[in-house]
Amino acid sequence: MPTDRATVPRFADRLRWPVEPAQGGWYSAAEHAAVSALLAESNDWRVGWKPAAGVAAFEEAFAAYTGSRFAVAFNSGGTALEMLLHYLQLEPGDEVISCAVNFVGPLIAVIGHGARLVVAEPEPHTLNLDPADTERVLSTRTRAIVVTHWNGAVCDLSPFVDLAEQHPHPVHGPPRIIVDAARACGGRAPSGARVGAEGWATMFSFESKKLMTTFGQGGMITTDDPNLAERLHRLRTYGGTQEWGTNQLMTKAQAAVGLVQLSRLNEMNDARTARAHQRTTLLRDVEELTLPPTLDDHQHLYYRHNLLVPQSWAGPGRDELMELLARDYGVGSIISDRPAYLFHRLVRDHLGDQRCPRAESLTARLLCPCLHPRIPAADEQQITDAIRHATARIARTRPVT
Repeated sequence: MPTDRATVPRFADRLRWPVEPAQGGWYSAAEHAAVSALLAESNDWRVGWKPAAGVAAFEEAFAAYTGSRFAVAFNSGGTALEMLLHYLQLEPGDEVISCAVNFVGPLIAVIGHGARLVVAEPEPHTLNLDPADTERVLSTRTRAIVVTHWNGAVCDLSPFVDLAEQHPHPVHGPPRIIVDAARACGGRAPSGARVGAEGWATMFSFESKKLMTTFGQGGMITTDDPNLAERLHRLRTYGGTQEWGTNQLMTKAQAAVGLVQLSRLNEMNDARTARAHQRTTLLRDVEELTLPPTLDDHQHLYYRHNLLVPQSWAGPGRDELMELLARDYGVGSIISDRPAYLFHRLVRDHLGDQRCPRAESLTARLLCPCLHPRIPAADEQQITDAIRHATARIARTRPVT
């Protein structure tokens, strides 16, 4: 369940379709065969479960797929991001900028590493980080800008690279562009580059709900920086023989299934995109709903299918729609993601009086009904019908003003 209970319906026990899929990337016979072969091989006491060769093969394939020089695997996306921040050796007074519309994980990671978290507004079309508001909060203390490809919409990194060059830190130089691609694995940037090839470093998550998954957990960092890649390899294995580190290795089994998932990633993303575009088409004439942008060429992977209700429905009206969908139609949905300072005490206390009114306004209108390419076509029709009928029912008592 999400940390923020206000983001899911109270009538969750009545759902035919869950608030979100429990699994994003799905397994085929190829994954099962890879695991079976691995079990047979690793049962030999001379072979066992040492991960080195299998993980290295997965890293090499992932780097080639993304077009990056290096890929370093971890046991989760969260620990991968932690090690990126550890590498920066952040000090009190250093600042890291992130979008206020974001999963809480990157935010508390920044706080945990001793930096000052600075939140900036989303742009209203994709809810990705707004370059103009980022420039507003940039300072000579900024060490990094965390750019999240929010809910699968791939952000153009070039404005942030330019901003970093124009606002260097007096000691460390231009702020690092850290990319959170947990929800956008396999995407392409407007430049045509694959997600993972741009920015200083990109973090991927292979958690169960993600676009590809390695037994429910796993992560990867891609980078073109050889010093970073070398250090990350040491940090995940107790520091080698030189420094502090810990055990954050991906397992041999995760790497084996990851190789197969990677080979099927485009196919799975194509199916997800087709389903999202179909839903958008079916809901296009529902005047009360603002639908997500329709982007091709893997520029939007629709980790969620984001709906925005009218401004006059913000908050209570949106909540009423969420509850109605759950109670009367069995359709689960989630608000993904409210600004963390609205519900997470650590983030709220750390940010003090920092607020992002646009983020609050947009997410008060946000609702993401369950979407997955493996929902049967007949079920998908019932879900879209339910969204249409429930919206019409709300509109009868809450006219759009």
